[in-house]
Amino acid sequence: METVRKANLISLWQLNALIVMLVFSASGMVSLQDLAFVFFSIVYIFILSKFSFPTISRDPSQDIPVFNPQSKMVRLGPIFGAVIGLVLPIAYIFDGFLEGDKEGIRAAAPHVFLLASQAFVDGVAFSDRFSTLIRVFVPVFFNAKRIFTLVDWVRNEFSKGYSDDYGGGSASAAARRLSLGRWLAIANLVFWTLDLFGFMLPIYLPRAFKKYYSAKTE
Repeated sequence: METVRKANLISLWQLNALIVMLVFSASGMVSLQDLAFVFFSIVYIFILSKFSFPTISRDPSQDIPVFNPQSKMVRLGPIFGAVIGLVLPIAYIFDGFLEGDKEGIRAAAPHVFLLASQAFVDGVAFSDRFSTLIRVFVPVFFNAKRIFTLVDWVRNEFSKGYSDDYGGGSASAAARRLSLGRWLAIANLVFWTLDLFGFMLPIYLPRAFKKYYSAKTE
């Protein structure tokens, strides 16, 4: 979802996302492939900005946003996405440490890491150095990648059974955690799939292209 263009200084939201990235990386829950993907995406947005979609004006006030930043969708969309995609999965992972659900942690961690990385890179793209199309590219690129991690998460949750032992907890506690993990994985898969194929690709991306090239011809 689009937000108002920010200053070049790192924001509190970016800082929190960076902390999540570092913690997950240091804990060994992130694969080398996901780390390489984040590094490649950062390098790639600079390449695109330099050779394909450079900024049209150095004045940020002349860069018209794709959507009205005061609309409810623009303001509430990122908040809802952060709750369902970051806050709840992080709580699920933390509970997994307490319950000894290593398999559930490994399944949920890639999505959380990539979404935190998306938030950080998105903050980088929302600066005066990058054009509107670069800012659109970041969520599209990361969402497409995270769909695969979410499918793996859902598959993992449904491959587990109620008989799994979570740190010696009761059967009812294990059943509740299993049910929570399944619903959380499904909710994220549905939400981010709709976000990508129902909003980003058919609506956000075409409008961003139109505004970018319209401004370029003026």
